[in-house]
Amino acid sequence: MKTSIVWFKTDLRLHDNETLLKAIAQSNSIITVYCFDEAHFGTTEYGFKKTGSYRTQFLLESLKDLDKSLRALGSGLLILKGKPEIEIPKMVQQFKVSKVFAKREVAFEEKQTESLVQTTLFKLKCEFETISTSTLYHAEDLPFSIKDIPDVFTNFRKKTEKDAVIRNAFEAPKEIISPQIPTLELPSFEALDLEFIPIDKRAAIHFKGGETEAIKRLNHYFFETKSLSIYKETRNGLVGSDYSSKFSAWLSMGCISPRFIYQEIIKYEHQFGANDSTYWLVFELMWRDYFRFMMKKYNAKFFQKAGIQSKGIQVNKNNQHQLQEWIDGKTGVDFVDANMLELKMTGFMSNRGRQNVASYLCNDLKLDWRFGAAYFEQQLVDYDVCSNWGNWAYLAGVGNDPRGNRYFNIEKQANDYDKNKAFRNLWLKN
Repeated sequence: MKTSIVWFKTDLRLHDNETLLKAIAQSNSIITVYCFDEAHFGTTEYGFKKTGSYRTQFLLESLKDLDKSLRALGSGLLILKGKPEIEIPKMVQQFKVSKVFAKREVAFEEKQTESLVQTTLFKLKCEFETISTSTLYHAEDLPFSIKDIPDVFTNFRKKTEKDAVIRNAFEAPKEIISPQIPTLELPSFEALDLEFIPIDKRAAIHFKGGETEAIKRLNHYFFETKSLSIYKETRNGLVGSDYSSKFSAWLSMGCISPRFIYQEIIKYEHQFGANDSTYWLVFELMWRDYFRFMMKKYNAKFFQKAGIQSKGIQVNKNNQHQLQEWIDGKTGVDFVDANMLELKMTGFMSNRGRQNVASYLCNDLKLDWRFGAAYFEQQLVDYDVCSNWGNWAYLAGVGNDPRGNRYFNIEKQANDYDKNKAFRNLWLKN
């Protein structure tokens, strides 16, 4: 009997999950595991938690949903806690596993963990296969090698749109053969050294984790409200749940895949017509791909102050007090403060808000941009390592922005996007 492990990470879904399908095809029996990596719940060098309360809530909901879906197919999710390079090999020995399948990583720390797991498994004569499942375009289908990907997004996008195809999404499996998996046991917030923080009722959307909720959200945004047809006009909104797709949290945890979304966009276009808005959602998914491929190309450089441009930037050294005011929404700049309060109390902020508060931290306060990126890492429900650090480096002028220093005139932005102060009043008036 060939037994394999499927190690779930940020791919918590059954649809379009090639890792899971490959494991099923090559094995007699499957054990599906998720490991609460203790490194993900520590404190970073910037003084912030790596995973905060809001994302943890979303993760726990996503795991519950995945377990339920797996059990309906004859399996179930086994929860491990500790270091993956210790816990996964233990399972390999316990169940006499011949192969471990996992999603392929591209970011620096994640690659290190992957490598440690691989080394330990090699000693146990257990195979380890990683599969690329996070992007719209598969890396192998790009019209350039990773090292030759253009450093300007527009050049990447034009050539990729012209010369590459998007693969079809995989169907979900119909059945999984597994040994008896005990009832799901998720760690408590205390066990993860976290405090449960309820989400403020003013939240633009109350994200609930899991593939079931992801598909429900897609059906609401596409087919029930047809909001997709006006996405390009409304995407810079600040108040309410439908000004943008809000898919980011489910995408970041892998509860839904970009290819699955793309397939549904095509269905939608056949039914209701294609326009700039339906295209624009694909355009945004391409940006997400781009940051992932850039992370693959530049690796650890995205976490260094000088970024991928190796550019010296001046920062204000005496910054702890100013950083704290920025975090607490007490800078005295109302548009920045309203956005920072939304992030602090809900774990979410609009794209427009993110660009403004990042520009303010980098250009007005002249603080080290990495503290902003690390705070976002702690707070955001939809934190994605590549998009977060890629976007922050971009705004700080050390990333992929061909224009160099991108300064936002906050007052003009507030007048353009919050003319009647609806957003500022929502967050600043108690």
